[in-house]
Amino acid sequence: MKPLRIRNVTIGGGKPAFILGPCVIESEEFVRRMAEKIARICVAGKAPLIFKASYDKANRTSEKSFRGLDVRAGCEILAAIGKELKVPVTTDIHTEKEAQIAGEYIDVLQIPAFLCRQTDLIRAAAETGRVVNVKKGQFLAPWDLKNVAAKLEKFGAERFFFTERGASFGYNNLVADMRSLYWIREAGFLTVFDATHSVQRPGGAGTSTSGDGILAPVLARAAAAAGCDGIFIETHEDPAKALSDGPNQVPLAALSTLLKKLKKIHELVR
Repeated sequence: MKPLRIRNVTIGGGKPAFILGPCVIESEEFVRRMAEKIARICVAGKAPLIFKASYDKANRTSEKSFRGLDVRAGCEILAAIGKELKVPVTTDIHTEKEAQIAGEYIDVLQIPAFLCRQTDLIRAAAETGRVVNVKKGQFLAPWDLKNVAAKLEKFGAERFFFTERGASFGYNNLVADMRSLYWIREAGFLTVFDATHSVQRPGGAGTSTSGDGILAPVLARAAAAAGCDGIFIETHEDPAKALSDGPNQVPLAALSTLLKKLKKIHELVR
């Protein structure tokens, strides 16, 4: 598989890339503050950064849950952050229209796991010419991603990668199978591991998703040892107060130490 260059970050170049940021844009002030802090940590630790934040969380458990911002407003904020900090940015998209709008601003368009087989959305993302990251659905076997790849290629996407984020394991639970990282890479695809969504307990709190955030660093270390090309981690300055997915996010204060460990593990196995 060929390394994928996204501005100043390479996925698959022998060193791990890191997709880092809060779950959602809680406010412009908040996301800018988080981006600046994360960027400083990554510069100090020489960790290649793709900054992430969702403008809208379309797949919330409850209709009362916080969603986020308008697609264009959110993408404009992310694009400005990317320009100011000189880092690539990514966000998830949910419809063909959103793909078109996000494609004007965003370096990497992320297709959520629950939409990974939506042909029209895949087509729309591919036709933007942007890099596409497809999260493997919790219901999908690793080898079934070849069908998603075939769609991307048919619609003209030459730059894409896949993200493993756990598989359904009974009700309200996920399990991260590290064999999946091997199988996806063996199929010839660049592979990222999502450490924080893999510890979710979907709907586990009744009207919201719970999770085992304390285990996210454990799974991230295991993924680095398994030889993935990048690691995705959602982080928040105060996870207990996060407006989305707080139980799964890694505290910002712990991020620097975790990145150092992941880089060392990745270097050792590679």
